[in-house]
Amino acid sequence: MDKHDRSPLQKINLSDPWQLIATGFGTGMLPKMPGTFGSLAALPFCCAFVYLNLYLQLAIIVVVTVIGTIAADKTEKVLGMHDNSAIVIDEVAGMLVSCLLYPPIWYLPFFAFILFRFFDILKPWPVGTADRLLKGGFGVMFDDLLAGCWAFTVFYLGSLIYHHFVL
Repeated sequence: MDKHDRSPLQKINLSDPWQLIATGFGTGMLPKMPGTFGSLAALPFCCAFVYLNLYLQLAIIVVVTVIGTIAADKTEKVLGMHDNSAIVIDEVAGMLVSCLLYPPIWYLPFFAFILFRFFDILKPWPVGTADRLLKGGFGVMFDDLLAGCWAFTVFYLGSLIYHHFVL
């Protein structure tokens, strides 16, 4: 079954807290571009996230990843398929990883959004490999965490180049 197939969504019950979390409080239920809307829903949190210290940022990423893995796993079982596009909690975790250690400037997460969506859609190695091979809630989450790592790396390399040549 295609991960973009919307017919299994009839089984979703947003009064179930795990399904509510997995669908990004319903943003994954939108008919077009649910991953993009899930990432957009994470953006206000990311704008606040950049003001937190490293330890709190890491703790939040771990908590979102653990809860997201459980929610994705439970929701996959309800849907009867792996990684339906309505499950967008993985986009939230990926966006948080993308913003890790950003300078505390509220608008910088918009760059993370662009970079994260680029790598989440493009799926360079090892993102695409993880997406194909890993199953269950962990599989749903892990490829987006890797896409977040790509976005994080490109932002920091770009920052280094900018500071070296422009400033």
